[in-house]
Amino acid sequence: MDSSLVHSPRHDRTTAAILDAAAHVLAADGAAASMADVANAAGVGRATLYRYFETRESLLEALAADAVAEAGARLADAGLDGVPVELAIERIVRAIVAVGDRYAVILREEILPDREEVERLLGAPIRAVFARGVRTEVLRSDVTLEILLELFGGLLTSTIKLVGQRRVGLEDAAAAVTDVFLQGSRAQ
Repeated sequence: MDSSLVHSPRHDRTTAAILDAAAHVLAADGAAASMADVANAAGVGRATLYRYFETRESLLEALAADAVAEAGARLADAGLDGVPVELAIERIVRAIVAVGDRYAVILREEILPDREEVERLLGAPIRAVFARGVRTEVLRSDVTLEILLELFGGLLTSTIKLVGQRRVGLEDAAAAVTDVFLQGSRAQ
């Protein structure tokens, strides 16, 4: 690809259009979705799509990186440090589930985003809220932090699927996950 195009506004708009289309098409159609389907949904030709993403795998990797970056930005904007733990957990759920189509594709396709980026943008802020919850006795301390995080991750994964299937809305999902998680993890 011509390196002068990489950071041009047109390239950024096209990349964003392709990634948005890919997220929606792949979330809806899964493995049955073709690169041609993605190109059509993005409003670009197949040749253009392949100039930006040479393979389905490169498209999925870019989608994973985009999902992590978007969720990380949402978490950074959520003001997690300035609110009670319960509200911070609800904001985390809302931030992650709002990036749902992208995450649904990553989960289903088992794409592994860059671990360091995931930890820096998502893991660290979430872990900080949970550690604060244990420290302030909002969350139970008889279960390790890693297990609490793993259980929370399982709830998020299920919620992303439910929201993606339009079985529950974002706000209802955030409230339900927060309530279910806190009922089981609240300090006694």
